[in-house]
Amino acid sequence: MDQMFVTSSILAAVGSGGVVGFMLGLLGGGGSILATPLLLYVVGVTQPHVAIGTGALAVSVSAFANFASHAIKGHVWWRCAAVFSALGVVGALAGSSLGKAIDGDRLIFMFGILMVVVGVLMLKPRKAVAVDCRPVDLRMCLITAAVALAAGAASGFFGIGGGFLIVPGLMLATGMPMINAIGTSLLSVGAFGLATALNYASSGLIDWWLATEFIGGGIIGGVLGMLLATRLSAYKNILNRLFAALIFVVAAYILYRNWGTLMTG
Repeated sequence: MDQMFVTSSILAAVGSGGVVGFMLGLLGGGGSILATPLLLYVVGVTQPHVAIGTGALAVSVSAFANFASHAIKGHVWWRCAAVFSALGVVGALAGSSLGKAIDGDRLIFMFGILMVVVGVLMLKPRKAVAVDCRPVDLRMCLITAAVALAAGAASGFFGIGGGFLIVPGLMLATGMPMINAIGTSLLSVGAFGLATALNYASSGLIDWWLATEFIGGGIIGGVLGMLLATRLSAYKNILNRLFAALIFVVAAYILYRNWGTLMTG
């Protein structure tokens, strides 16, 4: 019986990681928002903070892997990536420290609200906007610093990648094209996730073995997602809408599960 339980737990962890990796490979972003709900409600992690810490580590590894492929293709603006990541890590450490101090059920309820926001943003079609490179002056540096700190803080607080904040933030601050913003953002996503994970690890809030299983599933799922992405590229908008619908369903479940706790807390 114990052997069956262990096997089912491993399958749940690998399978959940596979779902996140598959969504990331297929859609190029957004999939990591499912990491924490899957760890809580499918894998069966009982502590919200452990789910967030473990999910942050898995998100970080996935982001660094995707960053490598973008770097090889020349999509990364290295100086912007380094500065944005360094500043954002400060925000991520502050945000994750605040997240650890908040009651886990309340934090997951707020996570559900965040998922609704992400779902709405995914429904908005991404338009290719012509942008002009801006001069590196004091104004640009201050905007970049403010956006990096805010994105890092949100990423650390919720234990998410935060690409949906970082990509438009980089475009706003520097005027870089979207493909460069996506490639450049992945270094920040990886760095913020790692900073958050290390902060949670310092409080013993990461299940390392579970993270390994989850990441292993994510690598397999990511490969399958990327292989399928080329075949389904013509249906990208439809896939985004379907994924947004999935996010709304998961968000509704999270809010339903945690509403009673919030009211009585």
